Amino acid sequence: IVKPFDPDDLSLLIRRAGEHRSLRAENQRLKESLAQVTAPPPLLGESPGMKRVQELITTVASSDASVLITGESGTGKELVARAIHARSPRRFNPLVVVNCGALPEGLLESELFGHEAGAFTGARARHKGKFEAAEGGTIFLDEIGEVSPKVQVDLLRVLDEKKVTRLGGNTPVAVDFRVVAATHRDLAAMVKDGAFREDLY
Repeated sequence: IVKPFDPDDLSLLIRRAGEHRSLRAENQRLKESLAQVTAPPPLLGESPGMKRVQELITTVASSDASVLITGESGTGKELVARAIHARSPRRFNPLVVVNCGALPEGLLESELFGHEAGAFTGARARHKGKFEAAEGGTIFLDEIGEVSPKVQVDLLRVLDEKKVTRLGGNTPVAVDFRVVAATHRDLAAMVKDGAFREDLY
């Protein structure tokens, strides 16, 4: 406050400081409420194996590294992915789930990377892909072992560059995301058989 001060200016300054403090407190309350509402279902189990899973989730959650979850169908891979996201610094940003095994190659590319208007028949408007939708958050690529060699090449480029080029477009779009992937397949064996790229693995 610079002297001589105007009483009106001083009153305005005090009011703004109070509003700022109130907004910060409200923001913190909202974050805590959001954390409770969006918390994933708890992982149940007291066995040594489940305790090890919990420890691994805690270890990798704070990192920004890509994570591969393997296991048979129905063992809770998506629950683990949700737990990793919920405990990560990205938890207040989106978790975008993509089932790679449920979509044919062309549709999967459009879903992942987006497309420009006119990129293919029926593409009337620009569509942002799942990587762009996951901006600031996590993208969960379920059944990553099902993707075609062509999509594997495109995925590798996106993971390396952190940029997405929409189908029918030429301009790369910078994206900030973390990848968690899952599969019931033995990717190491697929790499040996030439069915999965070693550099992507």
